[in-house]
Amino acid sequence: MKIALGADHAGYDLKADLAAALHEWGHDVLDLGTTDALVSVDYPDYGTAVGNAVVSGVARLGVAVCGSGVGISIAANKVPGVRAALVHDVTSARLAREHNHANVLCLGARLIGAPVARDALAAWLGAEPAGGRHLARLDKLSQLDQRA
Repeated sequence: MKIALGADHAGYDLKADLAAALHEWGHDVLDLGTTDALVSVDYPDYGTAVGNAVVSGVARLGVAVCGSGVGISIAANKVPGVRAALVHDVTSARLAREHNHANVLCLGARLIGAPVARDALAAWLGAEPAGGRHLARLDKLSQLDQRA
């Protein structure tokens, strides 16, 4: 599966670690930057790049990382059709995929370490979007995208 990755300078090192894990697990990685942890860049550029890659079909899913994960998740969610979820552990990652059909996983590099981030990513990738009661809620989210 092709997965888009993007991060600002604060998320660069974690993005690199997650890219290595994805390669180990047999996924194709579309690295949308940044390419340097020492040069300050703006997280909205990378959150929207990941979101656009997912919505356009260039990548099936996306992962976005900044210092807290908050800013980049807000940016990604500005792209209609993106359901970006900021997660902090395996459970929140799994539920984001199962209940919310999250297509972009967001992580805060200053809040969680690489081992937790890898575990969360694995749980998210291994989870299947659930149907049932969640579908009506997802339809409401899609309607909000259409109003934007």
